[in-house]
Amino acid sequence: MIALGSDHGGLKLKEAIKAHLLSKGLQVRDMGTTSEAACDYPDIAKTVARVVLSGEAECGILCCGTGIGVCIAANKVSGIRAALVCEPVSARLAKEHNNANMLCLGGRITGDVLACESVDAWLSASFGGDRHLSRINKITAMEQGE
Repeated sequence: MIALGSDHGGLKLKEAIKAHLLSKGLQVRDMGTTSEAACDYPDIAKTVARVVLSGEAECGILCCGTGIGVCIAANKVSGIRAALVCEPVSARLAKEHNNANMLCLGGRITGDVLACESVDAWLSASFGGDRHLSRINKITAMEQGE
């Protein structure tokens, strides 16, 4: 299952990504928002991050106006490796090199087609391990104050 979330600025993009994923037969859990009324992206990012960390979802996708806010907020949750992307190559490399478990996109920055292509690239990629694992371990150590 893929957890989705957005604030009001990313709502339309989240809905496009959700429709795309559902059309591919993937399971989606929409964590909100569901309206264009202003809401706080840190709340949505934290909710989606916790669902990913709990194992209820394999990964998460967040959208806000630029993607920056949700990415910063999600990365404050220990164990989350959220990547801000706006095209498929970065999305693929976020998984292959960084083992990103959350993808962040900007509803005011990236169009629906490019965003869905980026999501597909990220979902189809696999973590490369080996030389990248030592870097992931260093990030984990930093989270623990080392």
